[in-house]
Amino acid sequence: MSPTVTKTLQATFAPPTAHKQEKLNDLLDTYRDGLQEAFDAGASTMSSVSDIVTPYDLPYQAKAALCNYIPKLRKTYNAQELDDEHPVRLTNQAATFDHSEERDYEFTWWVPRPGRGTNFWIPLRINPEQEGLWHDLVSEDAKAGEIRLQQHRTNWVLHVTVEYPVEEPVADSDITHIGLDIGETALITGCALKDGSPTDPLVRSGSRAKHLRKEMYTTLKRLQERDASEWRTDERFAHYQNALTDIVEKASREAIEYAQQFENPVLVMEDLTYIRERLDYGKYMNRRLHSWAFARLQGRIEDKATEAGIPVEYVNPAYTSQTCHSCHRIGRRDSQAEFRCPHDDCHVSTFQADINASANIARRVDPWGESVPLDKAGRDDSPRDGSRSDTATTHRETSAPAQMTLTAYEESKPSTSDD
Repeated sequence: MSPTVTKTLQATFAPPTAHKQEKLNDLLDTYRDGLQEAFDAGASTMSSVSDIVTPYDLPYQAKAALCNYIPKLRKTYNAQELDDEHPVRLTNQAATFDHSEERDYEFTWWVPRPGRGTNFWIPLRINPEQEGLWHDLVSEDAKAGEIRLQQHRTNWVLHVTVEYPVEEPVADSDITHIGLDIGETALITGCALKDGSPTDPLVRSGSRAKHLRKEMYTTLKRLQERDASEWRTDERFAHYQNALTDIVEKASREAIEYAQQFENPVLVMEDLTYIRERLDYGKYMNRRLHSWAFARLQGRIEDKATEAGIPVEYVNPAYTSQTCHSCHRIGRRDSQAEFRCPHDDCHVSTFQADINASANIARRVDPWGESVPLDKAGRDDSPRDGSRSDTATTHRETSAPAQMTLTAYEESKPSTSDD
């Protein structure tokens, strides 16, 4: 059976007529009313949610989604209150789409409404890069998952998860392990190992992303201090997030292009599941590092690698930046850019620090190649493939470039004493 990848397609509604706009507003308001009542009532099972939402004038696809979603709010997400901007969730039974080249907007969605004969078609403005998957969705070559409908001021945005098959990555005895080190100063450092030696490394600067994050923090802080209007703050936040997303997309594409120049590449990255618990460099540095979504970049690299048929594995990150790639003993990283090996019998005296780390990451995928001390989390140093639960290449909903929400940003900003 072929492996599958789950992605999220995004489309914006063509400007609806006043009548359709009224129906969409009614759907959103009624859905949120039902969601709020069921949450406030403490409904924790599908049947208890059903008892509450059944009287609401909602399409059955929305009621079914509420019955599935609300019990998770407290059990899975430990939610104490609801966000005011919850999207309308619909089951995949609402995934009715059509395509015609004769229309200005070729793809349309059959918007579900309660009652017989009340549904209506809405034209979609799709991302051209996702057009192939939209065709697969219409032809049912791709399987639809949950649908989410969100209003952003005057725009309506539709997100559709799709699951589609990909070719099984080909394993080969003569493979090239390529370590990718994700960081702040150097956004991506790639290093292929040929006969155990670092070969033709890739270094992608992170200065642009660092500058944007610093500028975003300063700008939003000033807007909030001046009590700027909400739309103005949202607009600037969206501007920076779009710019950062563009950097992530370009960097992840560059990493795949780098890997493809080698024979039978296997990408190796650090398992950063517990990175937030490990980082403790003071409030200011923690804010900077936590706000940079390491997992976001890793996820996009993994998505693109899967599409290209390149296997991805994850390894224990312990000591990768402190170990000499040549003699495999602990050295020093006296500066951000330079690694020093203090052992006289090693031919390495100084080495570019990020390339040294990426070479160690690539080497660690070989379970016989080295061993590292177990960390407090009790994890071993054996490699994990890309199907791990937190960043899986299969059944993982991370296609549309994820962005930090403004709420998450505000939660991560420092107190006035941090600066």
